Amino acid sequence: MAENALIAESREGTGKGPARRLRMSGRIPAVVYGRKRASQAITVSPDALAKVLHGVAGMNTLIDLSVAGASTTVLVKHLQRDPVRGRYLHADFYEVDLTQKVTVSVAIHLKGKAAGIEMGGILDHPLRELLIECLVSEIPQSIDVDVSGLAVNESIHVSDLVLAPGLTIKTEGSLAVASVVLPAAEEVAEPVAAEGAVAEGEAAAAPGAEGAAAGKTDAKAGPKAEEKGGKGGDKKK
Repeated sequence: MAENALIAESREGTGKGPARRLRMSGRIPAVVYGRKRASQAITVSPDALAKVLHGVAGMNTLIDLSVAGASTTVLVKHLQRDPVRGRYLHADFYEVDLTQKVTVSVAIHLKGKAAGIEMGGILDHPLRELLIECLVSEIPQSIDVDVSGLAVNESIHVSDLVLAPGLTIKTEGSLAVASVVLPAAEEVAEPVAAEGAVAEGEAAAAPGAEGAAAGKTDAKAGPKAEEKGGKGGDKKK
């Protein structure tokens, strides 16, 4: 476990101020606790912690944590990250008893190519992690699930999984791990009249309307003109 060793230091100050100063100095605040151990405030190097967690096991990596010369085996129970940059901000370490079982989340990896994909199906993977109970020394790096036999409209549920002896599934059995579904049918849009055609129709109707309006104007103007002309003739006489 030497490659998973992590050196920590005790810390006195707590709260936002001391935590901010710690991060500015290149370290982060952390805490270590366990069933037989009181909570202890410590500080660790975020770079060293990232290096330890970089392996396949990730958050389930067993870490040999050394505090003031005393070593203990821990798991990372919670890791707080900066939401923008992803940098570590705070870590919770849980001291484990190698003879006692723990409950952890393990990543699910799908293997093979589903048969239903050749029939136009799409592989859906809704469940990414499985909650299992086991000894810390038996925590698997991942749970491999073979999906090569999945046809269209078929699913693999948690209850279908068979794990190695000593591993107990704690996730709800009715949840689907993987499914092959057909893509949703696309709706066909109704044809819409082209804007140009509408504009041309309106343009064609415009001259007729103008002509009708002109005719009305002339019809009104005619009698008035005659009336004026008639009055003029009477004056000459």
